[in-house]
Amino acid sequence: MVSNCLSLHLHLPHPHKYNHYRSPSSSSSRFHPKAHVSIKPGSDPRCSSLLHKRFNGSYVPNPRNKTFGRCESRDQKMGVSSRFGGFSVYCSRFFSSAVDSDELGFNESKLDPSLTNDDLKPTKPSQRTFSWWEMASLWIGLVVGVPSYYLAGSLVDLGMAWWQGIATVVAANVILLVPLVLTAQPGTMYGISFPVLARSSFGIRGANIPTLLRALVGCGWYGIETWIGGEAIFLLLPSHLKNSALSESLPWLGTSPLEFACFIVFWLAQLCIVWRGIDGIRELEKYSAPVLITLTSCLVIWAYVRAGGFGHMLHLSSKLSASQFWSLFFPSLTANISFWATLALNIPDFSRFAKSQTDQIIGQAGLPVFMGLFTFVGLAVTSSTNIIFGRVISNPIQLLGQIGGVTTVILSILGITLATITTNIAANVVAPANALVNLNPKFFTFRRGALLTAVLGIAFQPWRLLRSSESFVYTWLVGYSALLGPIGGIVLADYYLIRKMKLNVLDLYSLSPFGEYYYSKGYNFVAMVALIAGILPVVPGFLQKIGALSGIGDGFVVVYNNAWFFSFFLAGFVFY
Repeated sequence: MVSNCLSLHLHLPHPHKYNHYRSPSSSSSRFHPKAHVSIKPGSDPRCSSLLHKRFNGSYVPNPRNKTFGRCESRDQKMGVSSRFGGFSVYCSRFFSSAVDSDELGFNESKLDPSLTNDDLKPTKPSQRTFSWWEMASLWIGLVVGVPSYYLAGSLVDLGMAWWQGIATVVAANVILLVPLVLTAQPGTMYGISFPVLARSSFGIRGANIPTLLRALVGCGWYGIETWIGGEAIFLLLPSHLKNSALSESLPWLGTSPLEFACFIVFWLAQLCIVWRGIDGIRELEKYSAPVLITLTSCLVIWAYVRAGGFGHMLHLSSKLSASQFWSLFFPSLTANISFWATLALNIPDFSRFAKSQTDQIIGQAGLPVFMGLFTFVGLAVTSSTNIIFGRVISNPIQLLGQIGGVTTVILSILGITLATITTNIAANVVAPANALVNLNPKFFTFRRGALLTAVLGIAFQPWRLLRSSESFVYTWLVGYSALLGPIGGIVLADYYLIRKMKLNVLDLYSLSPFGEYYYSKGYNFVAMVALIAGILPVVPGFLQKIGALSGIGDGFVVVYNNAWFFSFFLAGFVFY
């Protein structure tokens, strides 16, 4: 990475922030103890000490940067900037290798204990073990799941032709791939998780706001996925039990006691894997991917044989006129972006374990490919149900119940359970758990955060969110995109446009009033204003969807249907 510290990847703030403790004793205690250099006027003591440690004391003052008093970068010495221009330097920074915190003299004893624990510290080289295949396997495990299938089936259920549904999904995931890779980059480079990255833009304390909003959505998704797993268990039950009084829905609960009991059983089963932490998640995703691909292929083959070929499977044409299609397309595009907008925010939680930038980029490039292929499976099988059963069945749980047969049911349960667990734990446990750890590192560990996430997942009553395709797509997916879009816009504007990919890792863990990310009492109120600016215009449309408002202007309808786009760019622009 091209930085002003000989590619050391540290962004050093204004020297006046350190004038309050620039004494020799404070310098030696704050920075690397073995550094012995003469600090030149206007230079940052950390820069000199690190240069001495890594480059045998060779220090090159930068006369063009008298204000900041930084060290001249290696690329500037060699004339890279002037020869190839700023774009080359920017690309060089983006693809730089990961920072080794130990090599930089990163002293953990200097970190504020209220801002760190073992789950929040930058990852060390020995912890960065995710290859491109393991990153890709992560996405296979995430994509191959009931919600992805259900989302694809919902598009057919709402009136789209199969090819329109695939085009919508692929377009959404290609668009989302851009912020996904951009947000993953600082995770790989600095080894930091999303809550720590958010401290740069929102402030040391203010980072709790975006991480808790992300956690809230994760808890909702955790409940949805767990409910789906509970439905799979319900399929295994004998017929006389499923037809008993226990299967009758209770108005106050919104579901039957038997289905709720299956939900709780699956809820408990997942905690066994969550308890193993990130290593258990990595192993699960790695070895589950081939199994999920095999079981998905079996489902396609069954539909192909029963429907009499792909021509019959994909016979359903669009039920929409041109104007109706476009009125459905944009909210559907937003919903599909929102589907993985959660991971596009907290992807540093995973990319911090990647071996290199190349590994994380290649691994994540599979998202639109895997999502497109699995969408084809979902749409093809959903369309084939009209031929096989005489009606469209978009819910795969209901479809597997219709198929019947002991072998089919057992394989189906295995597939649904594995797909649900791989998606749920990686996508909906890691972010909320890390957010709670960031909120109170002294009390919360990853395991405690995961446990609270699971408890809150019940409170969301996921059986109500999955009541219909419209409530799932328009209310849930589009609705929460208004929360995640602004956060993504602010974080990326801060990291790329303002800080030029240079972070001061030490100050990300400091409560010093002179720290670079302390702002005003730990909060960056500019980020708060930008966040509110991105959310407010979407609120009227959301209130109308849930029935709180009877009528709103057409402008608010358009804004709501494009909630992620509107909030992302508006918040990013206001912040910048």
